[in-house]
Amino acid sequence: MKKFASLLLVSVLGGVISIGAYKFFSESPEKVEQASLFEKTSYVPTNFINTPTKNKSSEAATAGIDFTYAAEKTVNAVVHVKNKITTVAPRSIWDLYNGTGRPQTQIGTGSGVIISPDGHIVTNNHVIKGSNEIQVTLNNNKSYEASLIGTDPSMDIALLKIEADEELPYISFGDSDNAKIGEWVLAVGNPFNLTSTVTAGIISAKGRDLDEGDNLRQSFIQTDAAVNPGNSGGALVNTNGELIGINTAITSQTGSYIGYAFAVPSNIAQKIVTDLLEFGDVQKGLLGIYPLKRNSKYAIENGLNEVDGVYVVDVDEKSGAGLAGIESGDIIKKLDDVEISKFSDLSGYLSSKRPGDVVNVTVLRNDDYKTFPVSLTKEKPVTVKLKDMQLKSLSASEAAKYGLEYGLLVTESSDDISDIGITPGYILLEVNGSKVQSAQALQAFIEKYGEDKIRTLTFRSTNGQYERFIYNR
Repeated sequence: MKKFASLLLVSVLGGVISIGAYKFFSESPEKVEQASLFEKTSYVPTNFINTPTKNKSSEAATAGIDFTYAAEKTVNAVVHVKNKITTVAPRSIWDLYNGTGRPQTQIGTGSGVIISPDGHIVTNNHVIKGSNEIQVTLNNNKSYEASLIGTDPSMDIALLKIEADEELPYISFGDSDNAKIGEWVLAVGNPFNLTSTVTAGIISAKGRDLDEGDNLRQSFIQTDAAVNPGNSGGALVNTNGELIGINTAITSQTGSYIGYAFAVPSNIAQKIVTDLLEFGDVQKGLLGIYPLKRNSKYAIENGLNEVDGVYVVDVDEKSGAGLAGIESGDIIKKLDDVEISKFSDLSGYLSSKRPGDVVNVTVLRNDDYKTFPVSLTKEKPVTVKLKDMQLKSLSASEAAKYGLEYGLLVTESSDDISDIGITPGYILLEVNGSKVQSAQALQAFIEKYGEDKIRTLTFRSTNGQYERFIYNR
């Protein structure tokens, strides 16, 4: 009996040991691993947990901003602009010999902004330049033929007009001077013929000059809102749905958006529009100073290349600046309440002014600040006399009318000149095969070489034909 009890105890102990061993070798590793993982995750710092989170600065930046309000308020006031350019070009040597040709048509597209309920539309000059026909399509797919009121090629602005049966949705002008760097904006337009496209971004910079001073009238708003071909002439609006710019240009090696876009400030566009409606041309107010061009030899040699402001090299004594007391060597720091750090700041502000307007100019002179009230003067048309003809530079409206970027208009011609066919209304395009860019350039050529050096003159006639006149020695 004792022997049987001993065997039973051994058997029970053996079973317990066997089950325990089985449990240890078959289950424990999994539980140990699970426990280990649990412990690891339980001690992981919460800022490393891989869960979606919102960036606090981004959340703060967008708090309270309603993009839908601005989009809904503006999208129906941005239109699709299509221009048709028809030219007659020779297709064969016989066409060239006979002066005939076949019509060729090119189609260009862009955007425009309705700025009044009666159908006035702002767009870019390059969108409609040289067009024979302009068509505007609204967001509701209604199309109208548009008439060209006028343009300002120097700021790439054009004004169109359509006649509709009802009042049209429009966008009110905002104050671009009050726009702040970092402020949210929307670009509304028709990129790649995709109508009613809205993109968002911020104002990246103001007073941008893309030509680094070569085109002194540029003063763009820079934004990182996506702008592509077809957006030209479209709206740049703030979150209140106010127009603060006309989208105009991008800088890209590919021709498509890469992060930078530029718009003409609304204050400049509005002033151009008002001038075209009131005067038929753009009224440009001149300060009367000759600024230092940065990176010029003089600026570098005299340590003036990094001047903060606009350094005055010379002053026209009869101009508003000269009469007010501004002198050579002054550094313009402010116009009214607008800070001036470079010439595009100055030219941009003056582009919103007219002749006769008084601007308070603050300058730095010998470590002292002085303020002068300057009455802006009117830009006078430049004329030149050539071979018994009086010629003048083309106005912005005349350049737009003829689709030209250069040339001089014949305003007077002697009987002898008229007898050979050159009459007032002809436009001189080339001298000796070179383009005539301005009256000043032609005058400089005449003074340097004399009229006797002129061999050929190329004109655009009053009926649009091109004629060349050859002068014998």
